[in-house]
Amino acid sequence: MSASGIRTAHRSRAVVTGLGVIAPTGIGARQHWESVLAGKSGLGRITRFDPAGYPVQVAGEVPGFEAEKQVPNRLVPQTDRYTHFALAASEAALADAAAHPDTLPEYEMAVVTASSSGGTEFGQHEMEQLYQQGPSWVGAYQSIAWFYAASTGQVSIRHGMRGPCGVLCCEQAGGLDALGQSRRLLNTGSRLVLSGGTDASLCPYGLVAQISAGGLSREDDPARAYLPFDAAASGSVPGEGGAILVVESAESAHQRNADHYGELLGYAAGFDPPPGSQRPPVLTSVIRRALADALIAPHDVDVVFADASGVPERDLAEAHAITDVFGPGGVPVTAPKTLTGRLYGGGAALDTATALLALSAGVVPHTAGPGRTATGCEIDLVLDRPRQTDPQTALVLARGHGGFTSALVVGAGNRKDLKK
Repeated sequence: MSASGIRTAHRSRAVVTGLGVIAPTGIGARQHWESVLAGKSGLGRITRFDPAGYPVQVAGEVPGFEAEKQVPNRLVPQTDRYTHFALAASEAALADAAAHPDTLPEYEMAVVTASSSGGTEFGQHEMEQLYQQGPSWVGAYQSIAWFYAASTGQVSIRHGMRGPCGVLCCEQAGGLDALGQSRRLLNTGSRLVLSGGTDASLCPYGLVAQISAGGLSREDDPARAYLPFDAAASGSVPGEGGAILVVESAESAHQRNADHYGELLGYAAGFDPPPGSQRPPVLTSVIRRALADALIAPHDVDVVFADASGVPERDLAEAHAITDVFGPGGVPVTAPKTLTGRLYGGGAALDTATALLALSAGVVPHTAGPGRTATGCEIDLVLDRPRQTDPQTALVLARGHGGFTSALVVGAGNRKDLKK
């Protein structure tokens, strides 16, 4: 029995045939990947509202996204920005995979997304209407647009996907959990799953909620605000966006003559013990269980895409977990999310998309920003420039507020081009 609960002999191979990316580094997988390789940051002063008076003023915003051009007109006023992102990313992922939902059995297609805060901006506007104008001014769509499952529902309706649908609410770790669930669904009758996550919490209500968690940097210089594993680390930067992936059974992809970016090889999740319990974080055991689920050893991993919280003590704990499994400096470690900020429900899905792009390109992207690794972080953090090492297997790590901890192992596929 594997760590995922599926008997190994009965598991379908889960391959990723399409990527849809909406990120501060660009719209589309190609633009995002070019920004990652160039170390081009999407961080800057918040423009979606006036951040004056807030202790956090730097964020990663998606540039040039126009919902009216990306989303059916009737859905724009009915849904939140995070759902606009999910709809646009899903459309792009299906196009990238050359998958046409109208040609596939509707009950064999599923949707599983991650959500951190739901439709925060939409909800804030409706709350403002309530308190300033009265209950009659609150729109009917408030009842669904703010909901955590809104994106899953809208995407499944949009594409006629009537198989198992769900949402994982595990903050930053949710993207990996959604992908882990998509792999399970391929073993229970689904042939194609739209999976991943998006987030859009850059409004006063959303920002205040994130500030209260205590992990955000208050540095005003975008170049210095998010420096994970660095001696000057002061927290992370919030961001918006994410990625949706087409996860498909290898058999289905073969039937469609579809190439794939890579394969979901192994997955595991855990939950940290409560503070003060004297028990260690679970990341080390989660990594080992993910590798066991993938049927590989530590030396088979070519790169780790770190969670990289930017909070010194959490960075140190992650570095210790990595060295516990791989040894000091035993594997290249990278965190391209320094270019986007932490995207919460969309973060781990974007990290997975980036990892698959790295495997397709044969490159380990660098971590832009950090320069002096913090004492005790004995990891081989890739800095300054990408490494041409032809990685074949990557480990993606994610930890969410409150203890959510997940790991996903991905292997290289046979696709080397970028259509979107």
